[in-house]
Amino acid sequence: SSQYGIVLDAGSSHTALFIYKWPADKENDTGVVSEHSMCDVEGPGISSYSYNPPAAGTSLVHCLNQALRDVPKEKHVGTPLYLGATAGMRLLNIANPEASDAVLSAVAATLKSYPFDFRGAKILSGEEEGVFGWVTANYLLENFIKRGWLGEWIQPQKKTLGAMDFGGASTQITFETKDTIEDPRNKVMLKLYGQAYKVYTHSFLCYGRDQVLKRLLAKVLKAESYKATVSHPCWPTGYRKSLSLSSIYDSPCTEKERPSLALNTTITVAGTGNGSLCTQHVSNLFNFSICSFSHCSFDGIFQPEVSGNFIAFSAFFYTVDFIRTVMGRPVHLPGDLKDAAETICATSWSELLQKAPKLEKRLPDYCAVSMFVYLLTTKGYNFNNHSFPNIAFQKKVGETSIGWALGYMLNLTNMIPSEKPSSHKSMLYNYWVFLILLFVVTTLTSLVTAICLLRRSKSLTI
Repeated sequence: SSQYGIVLDAGSSHTALFIYKWPADKENDTGVVSEHSMCDVEGPGISSYSYNPPAAGTSLVHCLNQALRDVPKEKHVGTPLYLGATAGMRLLNIANPEASDAVLSAVAATLKSYPFDFRGAKILSGEEEGVFGWVTANYLLENFIKRGWLGEWIQPQKKTLGAMDFGGASTQITFETKDTIEDPRNKVMLKLYGQAYKVYTHSFLCYGRDQVLKRLLAKVLKAESYKATVSHPCWPTGYRKSLSLSSIYDSPCTEKERPSLALNTTITVAGTGNGSLCTQHVSNLFNFSICSFSHCSFDGIFQPEVSGNFIAFSAFFYTVDFIRTVMGRPVHLPGDLKDAAETICATSWSELLQKAPKLEKRLPDYCAVSMFVYLLTTKGYNFNNHSFPNIAFQKKVGETSIGWALGYMLNLTNMIPSEKPSSHKSMLYNYWVFLILLFVVTTLTSLVTAICLLRRSKSLTI
C-alpha cells in the first residue's frame, strides 16, 4: 500500500507538477519518498496571466488530469495537493498585488475542483525556496538519517550539502555553516531527526535567468543610447531580433532603467559576439562595492565563506550541461567556465544553430548566461580553484528531481520529525532478516560439513 502527494512548482517561466510516492507504513523513513511521475504544464508561468487570471487555472488542467490517472482512484481523496509559487509571483505581488491575488484565487478554484486533498496555494518566500531546496537535496542523498541493513537508524557521519538554485526570476544559495551569521534574515535553525542545523540562506530576486537577460538588455540599450539598431555584445554574430521596449521594461527588475521613450517603440538588436564587452555588461548587474558586514557576496548581502560540497541545479545544471555536451568543454575549475563562456560568445549564430538546432529558442543567450554563472559563482559567492570543484551540477538524485518541491511537501506533511525516530523494526522486516541469517548459517554449515567429508574421504583413500 502506497501513499501519494502532489506539488505544483509554479515558477516564473513555467509550472511543473510532481507526484511523490512512499510506502504507507514508512512515512518517517529517509530516502523512501520518490518521484512517481511529473508533468510540465504547457505555456508560461502563472504570473504571466495577470491580465487573464482564469486562464492561469485552466492552464493546469492537462497535468491535473494526468495526476488523476497516475494516482490510483482509491487514493485520490487522501492525496495532499499543494501549489507553491516562486519569484515570478513574488514580482507580480510587488507590481500588482490585486492581480497576484486574482491569479492565486483562480488557480486555487481549479485545484479545489479535483478530488484530491487540496492544502492551499501560496507564494513562497525566497528563504523558504532556498531552505526547501536544501532539504530536498540532503534528504535524497540520505545526509540526515538512513536505515541500516538491520533496520536500525543510522546518523550518517557525513556533512550536509550546500544547495544552489537558479530559476527564472531569482537565484538561491543555502548551506550549513559554523560561522556566525551576522544578518539574522539569512539565518535558519532547523531540527531534523533530532539533529540541529544552522543554515545560511539568501534569495536574490531579479537574479534569475529571465530577469538577468532583461536587465542585461536594459544596460545594453542604455549604453547604446536607445538607437534604432543596437549592438548586443552577448548575442552571437549573425543573430538579430526586433524587440518592443515593453517586453524589456515590463518587470519591477528593470523599472529603474526605464527610458522616457514610448514603450511601444521597437528597437532592432544585433549580436556582435564580443566576449570581453559582454563580461563588462554582465558584471555591471552586480554591486560589489558596498558591504556593512565582515563578508558580503554582492549588493551588500552578508555571506559567510562557502564550505563543503554543493549541488547546483535548475539553470545552473542546464548551463553547464550545454557547455559539456554541445560545446564539448569540461568544467572542473572556474577558468574552464570562463573559457567556455568566451568560446560561446565568439561562436557565430550559424555555427551555434548547427551544433544545437533543437535549442534555437535559448541559443542566443548561452553566452550571457554562462558568463553570469561564472561571475555569480566566483566574484559573487567567492568559489575559487579550491572550492569550485566541490560543486556538482546535477538535475536529479537517482530518479528524483532536485528543487524545493519535495522539501516543501516533506515539511507540510511533517514527514521529517524534529526528534530522532525510535529504532523500531516491523515484524515483516525482522522476519526477513531472520530468514537471511538462517540461510547464511545453513549455507556455511553445509559448506564446512562438505569440506570435512571431502578431507575424510581423501584420507581414507590414501
